[in-house]
Amino acid sequence: MMNRMDPFPINSPLPQVFTTPEFSMELCCQGNDRYTKVSYPVKYGLFSRLETRDHILEFNLNHEIRHARSKKNTWLHPSEWLKRTLGNDWVYYSSGGYSGVYEALGEYYLPNLTYPTNSLLGGKPFEEKGIREIVTHWPDILTGLPDTGLPDEFSGWLQRLRENTPERLAEKARTLFDIIGSRVTVMPPDARHTDYNFIPLTIADGCLYKCAFCKIKNKKPFSVRSRADIHRQIAELKTLYGRDIINYNALFLGEHDALNAPADLILETLEKAHEEFGFASSYMKEAFLFIFGSADSFLNADPLLFEGLKALPFQTFINLGLESCDKTTLKLIGKPITPEKVRAAFEKAQQINQTLPNVEISCNFIMDEDLPPTHAESLLSLLRPDSRRTSPKGGIYLSPLKFASPSREVLYDFYKLKSLSRFPTFLYLIQRL
Repeated sequence: MMNRMDPFPINSPLPQVFTTPEFSMELCCQGNDRYTKVSYPVKYGLFSRLETRDHILEFNLNHEIRHARSKKNTWLHPSEWLKRTLGNDWVYYSSGGYSGVYEALGEYYLPNLTYPTNSLLGGKPFEEKGIREIVTHWPDILTGLPDTGLPDEFSGWLQRLRENTPERLAEKARTLFDIIGSRVTVMPPDARHTDYNFIPLTIADGCLYKCAFCKIKNKKPFSVRSRADIHRQIAELKTLYGRDIINYNALFLGEHDALNAPADLILETLEKAHEEFGFASSYMKEAFLFIFGSADSFLNADPLLFEGLKALPFQTFINLGLESCDKTTLKLIGKPITPEKVRAAFEKAQQINQTLPNVEISCNFIMDEDLPPTHAESLLSLLRPDSRRTSPKGGIYLSPLKFASPSREVLYDFYKLKSLSRFPTFLYLIQRL
């Protein structure tokens, strides 16, 4: 039996299975090695599975629960499931009719969250009995299994699952936040391309603007981390992710405007993280980078940064928070930039999208029924240029301003704008890690 911290061999044998009339255990399960967009459940990476008469539980290589589903008739849909994040949140993935969700989010499944967010879609699945049962009582499923009569490898595996109690998982989440400095309060929208599975690494704290409307960013002044601190994070994160690091191929450079860090620091960090986290030998193919930027940090970025990104083995997604191209709206939301700067950043984004094959710049804009009509007019002037040619790159993400109970009228406005946009246009669902 392998020690729990030994590297997991990718070329492992076929899954090992132990079956009884009451339950089955499956080790060394091999899921997809590329993220894909399909309208049926897909599991990624290397993992293990426990299936009883009533439940299916899946665990990562650190023996921590990561997916769960009930087989009872109280479960909403057999193709829907629960996912536990490393931040120790439970997320319920619902189909929502598939085509409608895909049109709105660019993905076939809708993440339903346990905390307030700006979602215009979905119901309240965590109020359902079958879902509450798993979230609350999944450890009882493990303790209900027999301790005798199991082969040694399966008995040891079960014991390690039981050791990762809810309290221990919550403590690991707090350790993650301590390592990087704080919780990731908002994930980049493009992280949907890796099902929000990434390793977070903080190279700069805070953001430049401190916009009045923002509910998710902190009040820390912008400051760049030292190389020593970044190297410390990489070492501690590598230990924290342990054996399961082989299932990761994506990096998020935080916090809210890491693009404003010096170009040489960004590029050096990416090279070191790629090597130390073993992305070249990950079970998951390719490597992804997600990073937030602002109009100023993007416009002022050293051209050498983009040349460096072009040469690195990442598919890079830089997400810019532009919010509006209307002077009145920018003043209303307390964002200290001008429409001219927003247009300049947008035009530069399209230039990079057209010339750098492995770099994509996406942009965020806000939506709300109480914004002045000039906001929608100015936004449409950006998204519907004179040329009728559509662009396959450069996603536009529209974020409802209201949390908890945004207006359904905004959803109608979104679909109308999406139908007119020449760019891939989606809703931005605010999620944390």
